[in-house]
Amino acid sequence: MPRPTAAQIAYGSITVIFSTLAMLLLSQTSSAVGTAVIAVSALALGLLVAMTVPQPKPRVVAVSRPAERPAEEPVPAVATGSKTAA
Repeated sequence: MPRPTAAQIAYGSITVIFSTLAMLLLSQTSSAVGTAVIAVSALALGLLVAMTVPQPKPRVVAVSRPAERPAEEPVPAVATGSKTAA
């Protein structure tokens, strides 16, 4: 399992904080059960947001290889014009 990125942690945390505050203010609940339900749902929402943040693509490093040389053609033997004494 890959480690979460800084963006995932930030987006997830901000989502949890703001969604908790919004739900508490909108519901105006004062019971412990209502607060617990809101907290659990805010955590679930934060996890969902953190997991949907796109992962950075792995960088592709180019491997430098020596340039391929064409196969060397054999050099034809040159006949020498030297005469040997017989």
